[in-house]
Amino acid sequence: MIKSTDIQGQRGCDSSTAILGMGATGLSVARFFSARDIDFTWADTRQPPPALAEVKSLYPNHPIRLGTCHDLLFEGVETIVVSPGIALDDPVLAAAKSRGIRLIGDLELFYQQADAPVVAITGSNGKSTVTTLLGEMARNSDIRVRVGGNLGTPALDLLASDCELYVLELSSFQLELFPGAFNQVCTILNVSPDHLDRYGDFQTYLTAKQRIFTGAEYAVVNRRDAFTYPEEASAVKRVSFGADMPCDGHFGVGMVDGQTWLMQARQGLMPAAEIALEGRHNIDNALAALALGTCIGLPTPAMLATLKDFSGLPHRCQKVACIEGVMYIDDSKATNVGAVCAAVEGFADGDKKNIVLIAGGRAKGEDFAMLANAVAPAVKHSFLIGEMAPHLRDILHPTTPSTCLPTLEDCVKAARDLAEKGDVVLLSPACTSFDMFDDFAHRGRCFQAAVHRLYPAASCSEHL
Repeated sequence: MIKSTDIQGQRGCDSSTAILGMGATGLSVARFFSARDIDFTWADTRQPPPALAEVKSLYPNHPIRLGTCHDLLFEGVETIVVSPGIALDDPVLAAAKSRGIRLIGDLELFYQQADAPVVAITGSNGKSTVTTLLGEMARNSDIRVRVGGNLGTPALDLLASDCELYVLELSSFQLELFPGAFNQVCTILNVSPDHLDRYGDFQTYLTAKQRIFTGAEYAVVNRRDAFTYPEEASAVKRVSFGADMPCDGHFGVGMVDGQTWLMQARQGLMPAAEIALEGRHNIDNALAALALGTCIGLPTPAMLATLKDFSGLPHRCQKVACIEGVMYIDDSKATNVGAVCAAVEGFADGDKKNIVLIAGGRAKGEDFAMLANAVAPAVKHSFLIGEMAPHLRDILHPTTPSTCLPTLEDCVKAARDLAEKGDVVLLSPACTSFDMFDDFAHRGRCFQAAVHRLYPAASCSEHL
């Protein structure tokens, strides 16, 4: 185990430790070091970094090295805390490794300090929902829990002496330098191709995800996705979830008096219809949270009560309005093909084409071919925006009528004109937002505003 004392420098001298990256993670590492009187140097390859003024104001006595001049950037440095946005094959890091400089991430510092159990959650889709849901289950069980990581508060800012449980959402980027942690409960909820602009191929992406199992005591796995099982043979205990009848000790669904119920083994827990989360794909998320909560000893009644109340996160299959019988759903967080497939499946209505899809944006290197088969049974029309709109139209149009439009508001207007009572207008872009918006949340807010501009008298609370 690496101790904070192993990376101390002398105050007032050039530090042997550098923080590479001035984003949210880098700032959390700086706060962690400062609280422990550990010296450090700032480094960033950008000229200038966006947070440079903030860093100079908060940390005026710490050296700052900018640019990509390897010798200058890492002169005298023995350890670099790497922000997750920086790929490990970046030339700067390759040069650092060739000089024998040790690379760590913020998770290594977190795990050596955390005195409470940790649940670590990753996956291509649904990890924010499951992370937040499990945190709410713990709070409803009167447990002092802190929730964050890739979602919300950075891991190091969560550390607290009175915390009884940590629940972390972890991205593949964070897991690249994950050191492993004993006795933790972890899960990969699902895996579909994502971030291939960084990884190049699916296997490299999967390998990063699989690092979450290093040293785990319990692994919660998805029975319908073999990629969520630990690749390496180990003594890790496995609890599974899936949309089928489960075996002893596992979670799934079954029929009770003609209704679909959540099940633990052969025991009915609650009707699926009572889950507050919208969409059938959220049954999987509910089952995953139940499995994780059971592994850490949360009481079943508190977990089931949470499922009845927790309606989800903003921009993740979030209800915006139901107007004239048409439901408007903001799934702006769906930035990969797998997320869109899950949302379409979740809101599909049997053999009926009941979905008007709004998609498009900037690609991340994904193959969109699988999207055509996923949308064909349920989507009556796709309205497309952004850089990828023409490409998506070429892929989708053979099976689903598709139209490219200049703005998101144009898409909402066109969807309103086409949708019929019982339909769902679904913003689920399959792409990042950065060609037209600040981020996925900005895109989602613009979608919601466009819906309410069409119906000025409508409000979310009146029509949900």
